[in-house]
Amino acid sequence: MDAQTDLKEGVLLVNKPQGRTSFSLIRTLRKLTGIKKIGHAGTLDPFATGVMVMLIGRNYTKLSDKLIFDDKEYLAEVSLGVSTDTYDCDGKVVARSKKKPKAEEIEKVIAQFQGAIEQEPPMFSAKKVKGKKLYELARQGITIERKKALVQVHTTLLDYTYPLLRFHVTCSKGTYIRSIAHRMGDMLSCGAHLAKLQRTRSGAFRLEECIDGTLLDAPDFDITPFLRSHGEEE
Repeated sequence: MDAQTDLKEGVLLVNKPQGRTSFSLIRTLRKLTGIKKIGHAGTLDPFATGVMVMLIGRNYTKLSDKLIFDDKEYLAEVSLGVSTDTYDCDGKVVARSKKKPKAEEIEKVIAQFQGAIEQEPPMFSAKKVKGKKLYELARQGITIERKKALVQVHTTLLDYTYPLLRFHVTCSKGTYIRSIAHRMGDMLSCGAHLAKLQRTRSGAFRLEECIDGTLLDAPDFDITPFLRSHGEEE
């Protein structure tokens, strides 16, 4: 790879702002760099924040298939007593409960999310079934049977002050944290949804290494000093 390519291509670690889609970062970076070949190593929902591994240039987008399989870490905040159709704060409220789970109930539930677990993809997700994205069906009011997938999780309770439950989770590719929140609500018989989510690590890349995603909104922002090489020799 020549020196000029080194300056234009690489891995850019971005702390995705809340309210932004993952694809909006790609569009913004295309405008900033003039490079069309830009990818990532895993999306985040619009309400979520944290580590987005952006892959700039042809030599790096090809790493996506490998990096996307890396495990990830999150800080999650679950709101108990309110269930939504999307399992998160962006959805429509579908049920409410006044039940206030006790601390020992919370601890028992957290203990169930350790190691290998089976997880059903939420209807409001981009997962495809027979060529159709699930969220496209969900928006039409259609619910279909989804095949459960085996994922690896390790969950640690951080704080519980009703109605908010905070936990840290390390998980394998394809884990839906909002599905964990929804399932916790079911197990506690009070309902729940994911109120906040922050990805703190994606593979070898950590939040403290990321640049603030709002910096990319400046039309003259230079990403060059923040680009890094990764995996070219592998």
